[in-house]
Amino acid sequence: MTVTVLPAPRAARVSADAAATAWALAARSGDPHAAEQFVLALHNDVLRYVAHLSGDPQAAHDLTQDTFARAFGSLHRFEGRASARTWLLSIARRAVADSLRRAAVRPRIADTPDWRAAVERTQPRGLPGFEEGVALLDLLDALPDERREAFVLTQVVGLSYEETAGFTGCPVGTVRSRVSRARATLERQLLESEAPARRAA
Repeated sequence: MTVTVLPAPRAARVSADAAATAWALAARSGDPHAAEQFVLALHNDVLRYVAHLSGDPQAAHDLTQDTFARAFGSLHRFEGRASARTWLLSIARRAVADSLRRAAVRPRIADTPDWRAAVERTQPRGLPGFEEGVALLDLLDALPDERREAFVLTQVVGLSYEETAGFTGCPVGTVRSRVSRARATLERQLLESEAPARRAA
């Protein structure tokens, strides 16, 4: 099995970023249609980002809603100096960090002795691309946090290396190195996972 995740072409992404930023600025003035378009333009990017960053696809929708709630609460301060996408992803990052902090201090209680099996039984099965998506999440989850974030931002969300550097606060060369190492690790893991099937064939 080979999983490929490619970002949108740069020209299309730049155009989409400009449109999303324009919607955000218009929504700041109280335009409900602009607010709706702002959410529609960036919802999937936020959803993918929080799912990968948190490592918890089940909580991704709640984290996405939290991100937009925070964004609308501070939209009056958004001036368009950065793209709306970069601004929104920085809010998403804080939402995930806050969620992880809350989870770390919350007691975990299960009303069944085999809670892992119970969780697995609730997972969807038979959906198109489901197994590949689970495999990709498992592979990404094995990466160190910094490499996973750089890979997701550039290869899944589609930010440029420069945008990712500004977003994460590290040099562009560091971002390139993290993405390169993440890609090498993922390729090695994929080859290792496919090795038994190739030997059997």
